[in-house]
Amino acid sequence: MLSLQDLIARNRSGERVGAYAVCSAHPAVIDAAIPQALDDGGFLNVESTSSQVNQQGGYTGQTPQQFGDYVHAAAQRAGLSRERVLLGGDHLGPYPWRAEPANQAMEKACELVRACVSAGYRKIHLDASMACGGDIGGPTEETIAHRAALLCKAAETANRELPETLSPLLYVIGSEVPAPGGESDSGGRPAVTPTENVHRTLETFQRAFAQQGLSAAWERVIALVVQPGVDFGDKEIFDYDRRQAQSLAAALPRNLCLAYEAHSTDYQTAGALAQLVEDHFAILKVGPWLTFAYREAIFALSSIERELLGRRKGYRLSQVREALETAMLQNSVHWRSYYQGDRDEQSISRAFSYSDRCRYYWHESRVQNEVTSLFENLSATDIPLTLISQYLPSQYPTIRAHKLQTKPETLVQKHIRNVLRLYAHACGVCRA
Repeated sequence: MLSLQDLIARNRSGERVGAYAVCSAHPAVIDAAIPQALDDGGFLNVESTSSQVNQQGGYTGQTPQQFGDYVHAAAQRAGLSRERVLLGGDHLGPYPWRAEPANQAMEKACELVRACVSAGYRKIHLDASMACGGDIGGPTEETIAHRAALLCKAAETANRELPETLSPLLYVIGSEVPAPGGESDSGGRPAVTPTENVHRTLETFQRAFAQQGLSAAWERVIALVVQPGVDFGDKEIFDYDRRQAQSLAAALPRNLCLAYEAHSTDYQTAGALAQLVEDHFAILKVGPWLTFAYREAIFALSSIERELLGRRKGYRLSQVREALETAMLQNSVHWRSYYQGDRDEQSISRAFSYSDRCRYYWHESRVQNEVTSLFENLSATDIPLTLISQYLPSQYPTIRAHKLQTKPETLVQKHIRNVLRLYAHACGVCRA
């Protein structure tokens, strides 16, 4: 099995191969990503963000150790060995505590990095690009690099306490990092990172690492985050235009162990994803698109439930959409700054936005209880193929060919895997 470093080296040598990182802590996404990795024949790269999972629980209520244990247990049950699971941390830094003074925020960020490494994370995205309390005008690139080096030092210290048999601790760096979860406004297309910024960023970060005595760790920096001009927002997608980004491919140093990591690639076309890989964005990150697909499948199953059982006695129909809407209205902190417009427009966005801010609410018990009721109702009856054709048409041919069961959990998993398969194809690792 090829390692991530092997894939990067082959990518830099001109092969259209790469890796995709599943940046989601949602159980249904994890359960879909594991069989996809099994079919691909490679490794599963799962990454939790600093907001999803941290030492304080994050919005999922999980610490890095709990998340890592969950992923490994799920993988083991499905037959994916521990050696084929690469845990990673996405946007690890002061982001969750950015309103606090910089020193306090960084102290918590270092604690987070140590917790992730201790939990077995081997791929660490060092992200100190955001302004913290007291950063007037935002941090300079020197400040970002210095803070990233402090995070790296915390990771290296934690790593020395672990068994030497573990795979190398790998790092991703950058100062032009797209906002986690997509843009919060409906501005124009993001500007492509200028070529000269690539050289300057690498020099600035290498100098900051050296100042902290981290030259050995610098050799394990495998990717740089830049802006290739892709992103998404509430209602729009900014597609990859390789004509605008073509100079970035030539800007990388000759070191074959370093490539780009592409963030916010959600909702890109299959062709665009393949072009990104060809242009040395050897690591593609995907997150909101996967929970967007989960939401699509759940809403589709809710419609099937109403058509199938709405007139039958003895059934209490699930209220998934209603519970989700109630949860979002009662706590607007995760979506308020992302969705503009009047009440009707915001209502549509809460349910259907590309930003997929409803992903912050699936873990709430009242929402989960309704999802459980939905699955129980549909598991107790046969779902007619005509309703599958109407509400989950992409899965209809596979079911007609007797290659897929109509169990609700299976239908949800298949819908998420439709997205994952696009990434596997783009990275040249899909075998099914």
